[in-house]
Amino acid sequence: MVSLNDQKKLWSLYYTAHVKREQCWVLSSALKGTENVAFDRTLDKENSIFEFFVPEDTEHIFLELMHYMVKKGVVTSYQKSENRLKAEEV
Repeated sequence: MVSLNDQKKLWSLYYTAHVKREQCWVLSSALKGTENVAFDRTLDKENSIFEFFVPEDTEHIFLELMHYMVKKGVVTSYQKSENRLKAEEV
């Protein structure tokens, strides 16, 4: 039997970010170089919005990276949200 606490860990944390279109490759490359920190993909190509699925154990690393990307001007904003896949039928 899976406890409620274990069920919560089955879902990744979920973030979205607005990334400068001409520098999307910088963010994707940084994430590829940090193994298993987050899975990223484009959510809205027109508005350059990325989504990130982040394991709870690596959230602190992901947030350090995002803070750095904001400081360097690659990411203009990011936010944590409810994982959208929980509400969607997959």
